[in-house]
Amino acid sequence: MAEEERDRKLEHIELSLDRRMQSESRFFDRYAFVHEALPELDYGSLDLTVPFLGKTLAAPLLVSCMTGGTGSATSINRHLAEAAERSGIALGVGSQRKALEDPTTAASFVVRRHAPTAPLLGNLGAVQLNYGFTVEHCQRAVDMIGADALALHLNPLQEALQPEGQCNFADLLPRIAEVVEGLSVPVIVKEIGCGLSGKTAQRLLDAGVRILDSAGLGGTSWARIEAARADEVPLGELFAGWGVPTPDSIGQLAALEDVTVIGSGGVRNGVDVAKAIAMGAHVVGLAQPFLGPAVESAEAVYEKIQQTVRELRIAMFCAGARTLDELRRIQLVTRY
Repeated sequence: MAEEERDRKLEHIELSLDRRMQSESRFFDRYAFVHEALPELDYGSLDLTVPFLGKTLAAPLLVSCMTGGTGSATSINRHLAEAAERSGIALGVGSQRKALEDPTTAASFVVRRHAPTAPLLGNLGAVQLNYGFTVEHCQRAVDMIGADALALHLNPLQEALQPEGQCNFADLLPRIAEVVEGLSVPVIVKEIGCGLSGKTAQRLLDAGVRILDSAGLGGTSWARIEAARADEVPLGELFAGWGVPTPDSIGQLAALEDVTVIGSGGVRNGVDVAKAIAMGAHVVGLAQPFLGPAVESAEAVYEKIQQTVRELRIAMFCAGARTLDELRRIQLVTRY
């Protein structure tokens, strides 16, 4: 079983790097800023900092949860951690389920020594709460990596298409509420590419969750990835467009009260980051854009982060926003 899990994680990495696994839809391209020709700002005075999980990020970026549990993931996560620490941004690790079931794989997740001050997110599938995992398991995942929060991911479509899928999502919300109540750190609930609707988000808020990650439609298609693994490509294509587009999801989450919104799903550059913030996100997550560089080196990841930050800074300047709060108040226009 451990070898099968490592193979699955390796397949996920390889397929995530395949362009055919990406959405053709660029939902962020449907929106634009009105150019401000007279911004009345000093470019050098722009403030990109934002509080997150009790710390201050140098820029509103999260390297979203990607991988772990296989040999190649060890170097990938180390490169991501070193670059996130150097850049002053947040980092999430991939699902730690395997590390709890097989402690020999835990080393690939343990990145705190490479990112001593960065906000660090642990990660488990929420559905595991229906397959024997408890609050104690969640706390072990947090303690394993010294996490500042635990992301519980929701992935019903992926599980339904995955050959090894676990599809009992019945009565899961009360179990999530138990984790929120019993865990030593905040709980983040996220999708993995199909988005959170406002209705689902409100149910999670009622259960005590206060940080939600849109992880909407528009980026990596896990329907395609799992269908490719199962040799059911037509099924993957049928469901490749299933979900809430990221801009719609961010807007629905931001309309709710008392919630911190992480905007992710198909965010590919700094202009997308700026748009996500204008839509209501507080922090913006990217995964796939950093995966290729992470295979190469920490320096390559750092350079990609800095490029993204520069693109965000230019977008803010030309939109007339000195701070992220000001950017969040700017109205986007639709292209069509």
